[in-house]
Amino acid sequence: MKLFTTKQIRELDAYTIKHEPISSYELMERAANALYSWFAQNLSTLQPIVVFCGPGNNGGDGLALARLLYTSGYSVEVYYLTASAHSSDFQLNLERLKAINFLPVEIFSNSDFPHIGENQVVVDAIFGSGLSKPIEGLAAQLVSHINTSGSRVVAVDIPSGLFGEENPFPNSNPVVRAADCLTLQFPKLSFFFAENSSFVGRWHVLPIGLHPEAIAGASTSWHYTNMETIRGMVKPRERFAHKGIFGHCLVVAGSHGMIGAAVMAAMSAARAGAGLVTLHVPACGYEIAQTLAPNIMVVCDSNEHHLSAVDDFQRYNAVCIGPGLGQHPETADALGKILAEINVPLILDADALNLVAANPKLLGAIPAGTIITPHPGEFDRLFGVSTCGWKRLERAREVAQRYQQVIILKGAYSQVVLPDGRVFFNSTGNPGMATGGSGDVLSGIVVGFLAQGFSIADAALLATFVHGLAGDIAASDLGENALVATDMISYISNALLEIEISNL
Repeated sequence: MKLFTTKQIRELDAYTIKHEPISSYELMERAANALYSWFAQNLSTLQPIVVFCGPGNNGGDGLALARLLYTSGYSVEVYYLTASAHSSDFQLNLERLKAINFLPVEIFSNSDFPHIGENQVVVDAIFGSGLSKPIEGLAAQLVSHINTSGSRVVAVDIPSGLFGEENPFPNSNPVVRAADCLTLQFPKLSFFFAENSSFVGRWHVLPIGLHPEAIAGASTSWHYTNMETIRGMVKPRERFAHKGIFGHCLVVAGSHGMIGAAVMAAMSAARAGAGLVTLHVPACGYEIAQTLAPNIMVVCDSNEHHLSAVDDFQRYNAVCIGPGLGQHPETADALGKILAEINVPLILDADALNLVAANPKLLGAIPAGTIITPHPGEFDRLFGVSTCGWKRLERAREVAQRYQQVIILKGAYSQVVLPDGRVFFNSTGNPGMATGGSGDVLSGIVVGFLAQGFSIADAALLATFVHGLAGDIAASDLGENALVATDMISYISNALLEIEISNL
């Protein structure tokens, strides 16, 4: 699914108004009906609602919503901010609202704000995604009044005070803290960054019928990976297929005390469908790997406790290096030799990335076409500390294009950054996956897909989606609190099956 900046969304609004054609007021009414439908499905008419509106079109959406709620039997109070000017569509909706008998509509020009009861639901329709500077003055005081009310807050389109893309971290600006955000047509890019989650709460996309031709024809670097994105990538196997068709991958991983990470990565590669998986571990890991993963071939390093050298890695279809690898100097030397000589698809994860960060000369030796899978801390160690999620993503785009690599920036809504600068926010996954070994499972799935001949872009997108989907299915059976990485491995097959079924 395409995503857009707030500027691009305004352009899509304008295109829709001009080419549907439809008036801006009618488009606002369409948005209000979408908002009302959500309330009707989620809140009883017994729930009292207070609506706070600003002077622009976001406030106009709030006024129109208040009218629809009131005429459908909800108890509604409406308050709006004084301003030197209100938008024309706001003014039209205000006139319609004031024409309704017994609906309280009040303006306030000072900080004598109405009391908000804890049992009331607050609708935040003060400022929308067009905000370009921090909220000040009376509006800022109103935001503070809402945030300290203890009431459930539902934001219209975007929480007031939050910018659509870049926000400071920590964010000391006045920003409404919503429990739910009813975003119109598209989620805003700022919703995908951890530092904004306390403001956004749960977000819900409400389609408002923006022009489909405009959306289809609009160019964007931003995307949301969902089932539609990856549909068709997982294909049924031919009846006479054999293991040689599905590739042979090598997982170079493990060190003394960290053999489990190596085994989980290798098992995940097999679950992802690789025909053959070989695991290269220090000699101390031989019995552990053979016992835990009998379907994996094991090659022992000459060193007992850490990686010292990998021979004949060119005979594999894809190589993964890093899970549980440790950071011994001899391991760094071995990694440097592999990077200088390898000519097959490569994924670097975990300690492989930490070794590169500790030995910056290795960064330039990483071949083009490599997939790297850092979490934010590893990324910052590699490429410098970023002040917020947006800045980190912008730096990731620059790095991916400069080195022609794919970066999977791990976390909630893991971001897959492609060498052409496109970014795909992943839709699957849950907090239960925040557990040791989860990243090892992801790197194993990636190398399993690479071994089967997937392009680096498709392997990264599909693996990230499958990883999260396996975690979601596991959590639905086991709950999030008790989820561990080995559970995810068991559910990779369920995730792939669900994708296959979606193709039918």
